[in-house]
Amino acid sequence: MDHGLTVGDGVFETLKAVDGTAFALDRHLRRLARSARGLGLPEPDLEEVRDACAAVLEANPMPLGRLRVTYTGGTSPLGSERGDTGPTLVVALGTAAARPDTTAVVTVPWTRNEKGALAGLKTTSYGENVVALAQAHRHGASEALFANTRGRLCEGTGSNVFVVIGGKLLTPPLASGCLAGITRELVADWSGAEEADLPLDALQEAEEVFLTSTLRDVQSVHSVDGRPVAAAPGPVTAKAMRIFAERAAADVNP
Repeated sequence: MDHGLTVGDGVFETLKAVDGTAFALDRHLRRLARSARGLGLPEPDLEEVRDACAAVLEANPMPLGRLRVTYTGGTSPLGSERGDTGPTLVVALGTAAARPDTTAVVTVPWTRNEKGALAGLKTTSYGENVVALAQAHRHGASEALFANTRGRLCEGTGSNVFVVIGGKLLTPPLASGCLAGITRELVADWSGAEEADLPLDALQEAEEVFLTSTLRDVQSVHSVDGRPVAAAPGPVTAKAMRIFAERAAADVNP
């Protein structure tokens, strides 16, 4: 009867956990609260979430894990209206594997709605991502990239995208409808990327393409829709990878 299960009324965060320590915990908790507010959920008790994360990590030691925090509308009627019992909080941990340095991506015909009620929120309503990612896997890729309703480059099913054009490192703005990724934010700050409103076919002219996400960190793209990307990883991507690895290792809660 939980509203997160019946209608997808929930928000979540995925954190990388290395040897029992969650990376960028404060930034993830702030985004969890922003997403909850955007969905109209009660403000989460972030200290309770923090304590739950610590307990789950301590009880399940592993070298590399995927820590998942889910916060939903709680027990509710079998419809869109919420109940009055209060929200549900679930924290879970699963094993994760180190990602390869390069990957293939495909574009998909479906769009992100940059004007939608859920634009920019990390909600549990992931059906579109499930369908798009399955298509990517059928084409031998690990990620699917979306345009928005205006045909502008937006994001992946669980990643942000960066391109290098004319030697400049660029990424779609939040106004495109993409999620304000934690790794996106750090990479942009640390590597000097600029936001740019880009057409989807910028992927075809880009000298370099890479993805960012919690578990990918910075991952170079070697193929877009079967077309090889000349440099994978190219010099800008390689520098971003190095800077992110060094700074993340120096500060687990940047």
